[in-house]
Order: sequence, then structure tokens, then C-alpha cells
Amino acid sequence: MNKEYFEGVASFTVYIIITVFFILSVRLYVIQILNGSDYRDAADSNRVRAVSLPASRGIIYDRSGIPLVKNKPYFYASLIPGRSPVDTHGLAALIKTDESKLAAKIKKEKNNIFKTIVLKEGLSFKEVAEIEARKSDFPGLIVETSVTRNYVYNTVGSHVIGYLGKPNKQQIEKLQLDDVSPETFIGQWGVEQLYDTTLRGTAGRKIIEVDALGRQLKELEVIKPITGGDITLSLDINLQQIAEQSFKDKTGSLVALDPKTGEVLAMASMPSFDPNDFVMGIDSEKWSALHKDKQYPLLNRALQSSYPPGSVFKVLMSVAGLDDGAITTTTPVGCSGEMHYGKWSFGCWKAHGTVTFHRGLVQSCDIYFYDVGRRLGIDKIYKYARMFGLGKKTGLDIVGGEEREGLIPSTAWKQKKMKQPWFLGETFVASIGQGYVNITPAQAALLSAMVANEGLPIHLNLIKGTLPPDESKRLKIKPEVFTDVKSAMYGVVNEGGGTGGSSRSTLVHISGKTGTAQVVKGRVKTETLKQQLRDHGWFIAYAPSEAPQIAVAAVVEHGGHGGSAAAPIVKNVIEAFVKSPYYKKPAKLEE
Repeated sequence: MNKEYFEGVASFTVYIIITVFFILSVRLYVIQILNGSDYRDAADSNRVRAVSLPASRGIIYDRSGIPLVKNKPYFYASLIPGRSPVDTHGLAALIKTDESKLAAKIKKEKNNIFKTIVLKEGLSFKEVAEIEARKSDFPGLIVETSVTRNYVYNTVGSHVIGYLGKPNKQQIEKLQLDDVSPETFIGQWGVEQLYDTTLRGTAGRKIIEVDALGRQLKELEVIKPITGGDITLSLDINLQQIAEQSFKDKTGSLVALDPKTGEVLAMASMPSFDPNDFVMGIDSEKWSALHKDKQYPLLNRALQSSYPPGSVFKVLMSVAGLDDGAITTTTPVGCSGEMHYGKWSFGCWKAHGTVTFHRGLVQSCDIYFYDVGRRLGIDKIYKYARMFGLGKKTGLDIVGGEEREGLIPSTAWKQKKMKQPWFLGETFVASIGQGYVNITPAQAALLSAMVANEGLPIHLNLIKGTLPPDESKRLKIKPEVFTDVKSAMYGVVNEGGGTGGSSRSTLVHISGKTGTAQVVKGRVKTETLKQQLRDHGWFIAYAPSEAPQIAVAAVVEHGGHGGSAAAPIVKNVIEAFVKSPYYKKPAKLEE
């Protein structure tokens, strides 16, 4: 009985399973075969889309809290793909674009159902209003928003602040910008690029459900964007303006530092450019004009150009000669205006008679420093120059890894580069900052700052609040060396016969050194030459002489004598600093 009972139950169960399977098979047949197209339409009519919500970019402030940039919306017309055909003729007329290109773009992107198709970027407010008024005529047409910049001071400080641009494919791959859409603006230059990760923030997104025509049905989820972080630069925008205005129509560069910390107070490169030209996507004509401009406005001359330093190099030679013991402050050298070595002659700009160190630097006697170079030798010159940051990158990476190193030659360098020995005549030329010697304006500012702070190595920094460097890193140079060199630099500006008298100020005591770097070899009066062949004018300085708070270097390309071309520019910047709230009057001047 039990056996028959269980056999009956098993048979019944089998019949039930067969029946259920049959019903499911029929149902699947009806769904997939008979009504398949209906269900595909239903699936297509309700799709999910992700719409990006841009993050506000962090604000860049100067050291006083003055905003240097503002955020502004950037609009672009997009299309949410749908099954309905698009009236490309009417759509092209509405957004004012080429119909054939529009149709090709829609055809290419229509199968990418998870993102919108960007039709036109950089819409004006008027264009946005027109699209919003008529977008119901074009199912799936929407206006999306990104965030770009308004650079408040236009051309002022543009080489430091930089600009934004759309990421290209290589940048997305190299920088691993997986969370950045092609419509997101990222830093492409300057501070905008160097601190892009901090400033950019994190975009949010809105998940929406749309119908077959691309019309939004409802919001499914909203992830709010995270605003980028603000940064406060060490830059003083007032000082920056004074620096740039002081160049007028001249080409060149100026760098001003805090000699105690290395904070950059101003960094000018002239001519400049307006980063606002980039905020809506720079047009091809402007881009071509910038690149064809023979004055190279996109070049950051402070870091990307190197020049023979001329007589400002004599400051380094002074430190090296005195510290090494090659000379003393009383070592006499006779200057008749010309020195002969073999069949060559090496000139001086005037016959100084017998000079010792102080007068030699104050009046910039070339013959005196030829002798210093002979006593030192090129390899010791190289050693001291490198100690003061010359001939190597500063590491301030606001030019995308394109900073110039400059060049301080040595016997090993020439042997490697030219397979030739070093000659004494080349040492004479190098000793007055000519020949192979090349430095950048930023390196010249470092030299001035490290003399002002008496041998404490500093690194250029653009963020306010940089801590002073480790005192234990101070160069092992005899203190009296800096006393003597600084006394002579004071004399350059403030003593009769000093070459930097045009920078003398009634507001503050300035110490400095002029430099006139030859572009054309030989004794040729610069005023007789064409502009592009004239000498470069240099001036390095610090102030106040008693307790330095600012160190400056400036070069005017083809400006002639440094005392007349560069020194007045530096004076303007130093006097502007003295009038700023950051200047602290030295105790000696308060008495």
C-alpha cells in the first residue's frame, strides 16, 4: 500500500512539473516571439541617464586674501539619445551650427546610450535662452553646465596663475582622470595646473529616467558635487601690477622673493597674455596669433629663459673669491681699461686705475674680476655657483616641466660637451658673466636672496605661510664674507661712482648690483645696434639693506645698461613693497 501510494504521488508530481514547464514555455514564446517587439519598445521607452553636476572650482587668493579668479558657468547644448529621429535641419538652425557636422556627430554617438551627445559648447546667455524656449520642439535637447574661470586681473600675473582648458585624451590617460569628463575644465598651466587636484573638486551626478524621446520622466538619484579647495598664494597682486606696469613696452622678467622663506612675492614675464581668452575655448585665430608673436607672450621668462648674467655674476665671484681666500678685501688690481693675455685682449668699460675689492664691485671693474677668476679657476667658480642655485632648476613647477637649467660651465662639462680642454681665456669671460654662463631670472633672484640672508638656501614657493628653511642647512661661508659683499652692494646704489645709483630711494636703503650682458661679441656701443642685438640689462637687489625683507632680480631684454634699464623697475617694486602692510620698518630706521 505504501509503495503504490508513493508511486502515485511521484506520478502526480511529474505531471505538475511537465504542466508548469509547458505553461512557462508558452509564456516565453508569447513574450519573446509574438510580443517581443512590444517589450523591446517598452524597454527602450524607459532608459536611465547620468547627467554630470559640475563642482565649483576652488578660488585662488593673493597673500592679502584678494581673489585673483572667479568661477563662471560654461554652457553647452547636448542631446539625450532617443529612438525618435532628430530634426537636424531645425536643430542646426537653432544652435547655429553646420547641419552636416551635426548630423554626423549624432550618428556617430547615437548608440552610446549612457551619455549625452555634446552638440555645441561655449553658449552665450542669449543662446541658452533661445534653446530653453524651443527645446520642447527637439526631444532630448538639454543645456548642460560646466564651470570655468574669470581671471579678475586679466593679463596681470597670468604666467603664474595659468589658465584652464579641456583635457585631451593623453592627459586623461597620463593623469588617470577617470572621474573627469571631457567637458570638465582642468588646469593647463601655472598654479591652475600645479594645484589642479586641490582646486578641481569632485563632480556630482544626477541619475534620471527618460522616455524614448529623451524627455526626463523623473530623478532617481542625486549625488551632490564637492567644491574644490581654495589656495592662498604668496603673490602680492599689487606688487605684481607695479612690476608689470614698470616694464611698459619692454620685454623681460622680474622675480621678487622673501629672502627668509623663498615665498614668491611677484613673478612678471613681459609681454603677458590674457588667460580669459582660454575660458570659453580659445579660437584658432587667437591661438595662432599667440604662437606666431615673435615676443613669445606665452613664455614664462622667469623660468623658461636663460641669459648671460653679465656683471650681476660678480656678486657670486665676490663671495667665492673672499671665502676661498683667493683674494682679500685689500688685494690690489691695476685696471688700465684693457688686459692682455697671449694674443688676446680683454677690456673693461673704463680705466679704473688700482682698485681693491670694495671699489672693484661698486664700480663693476671687469679687470678686477678677471683676476679673481684667474685666482679661483673655473671649477671653483662652478662649485660656488651651484651652492647658490645657479645652473640648476628651482623646482617651481608651474611651466609643465619646461623650466630652464641655465648653465655654469666647468672643465668636465666642456670635455664632455665639446671634447676639448678648458682655457684660461674662457675663465676670464665667465668671471664677468659672459661666454657659456647662463642663468634664469628666478636663479638671479635666488642669488640676491641668499646673499641677503647670508647663505641660507631657500626654495621658491608660491603658497603663503612657507616656513623658514632649516638653519642647519646654512652654507659654510665665513660671516665676514657676507659683511664685505653686502657693504659693496650697498655702495653700488648709494655711493658716488656706483653703477646702480638710479635705484637709490628716499624710502628705504637698497643694496644691489647692475649687469649689462652682451648679445653681440666685441666692443660695440649698444645704442648703435639694432634693438634685437643690443645688450640685456640686469639688476639684482634686496631691501632694506639693514634687515632684508625682499630680494629682487630683473632683466630687460636688449634694454642696454642694467643701471638705466632694469634698476628703475626694481626700485619701483621695492618701494611698492615698502608701502605695503607686510613691510616692517627696521629698528635702525626708527631711531
